[in-house]
Amino acid sequence: MGYSVGQVSAFAGVTVRTLHHYDKAGLLSPSDRSRAGYRLYGEADLVRLQQILFYRELGFPLDEIATILEDPQVNALERLRDRQRQLTEEIARLQRLAEVAERAIEVQRTGVSLTPQERFEVFGEVAFDLSYATEAELKWAESEGRRGAMARAAAHTKEDWRRLMEEAAAWRAELLAAFDDGEPGDGGRAMELAEEHRLHIARWFTACPPAMHVRIADDFVADPRAFALVVPPSQQRPGLAAYLCRAVHANAARHADGGPEPEEHP
Repeated sequence: MGYSVGQVSAFAGVTVRTLHHYDKAGLLSPSDRSRAGYRLYGEADLVRLQQILFYRELGFPLDEIATILEDPQVNALERLRDRQRQLTEEIARLQRLAEVAERAIEVQRTGVSLTPQERFEVFGEVAFDLSYATEAELKWAESEGRRGAMARAAAHTKEDWRRLMEEAAAWRAELLAAFDDGEPGDGGRAMELAEEHRLHIARWFTACPPAMHVRIADDFVADPRAFALVVPPSQQRPGLAAYLCRAVHANAARHADGGPEPEEHP
């Protein structure tokens, strides 16, 4: 029983044009003809086509496939070993590229140009959620402040990040103490902590006027992923995000007339 070009094309998943090309190249020619003169592929032809497609999937050029099929016992094994080595090297190269791409994505979305090991060493429990970072990038894509913050963050050295996180940890301890002591969110102690947080952002990332600080604090209440960048989940208390948000709003109201800009990070 023979199969037409169209039938072979359909069940082998190759185009008619490809089969014609294989025929013209002398790689696979139909071995039979119908009574009407149409070319027909026999069982042996289909076996050969499977071999051709197998080697094509491995990336062999057609002339090399033809050489292999001339005497598979002599040519195939060593050529397959060579191709295996090439593919292994290519896989390793692509894996390196994937790691570079992943690192570039993280730097673009979080502004942190550290290795995973350095991130763990410096940030500890404070982790950047890439889903949140991506949404923030889309939300604030046109913001000059965010672009500037990302640029400054990407330029921070490991030592910069260590100093930044030490400063943030000391501030966080004071925030937790004020909250646990029952200090009011709109009281003097809480507002001073809010002001310290605003100045921290300005020193290390971007100018943060009170109105911008209010938007940031509102995110702490609206999205747990945002607040986790400030207080790790293991240290959070019920109502703490709202407490900080209230302090930021109170501080912004207190400084509604503006004030001197904070000093830049040296």
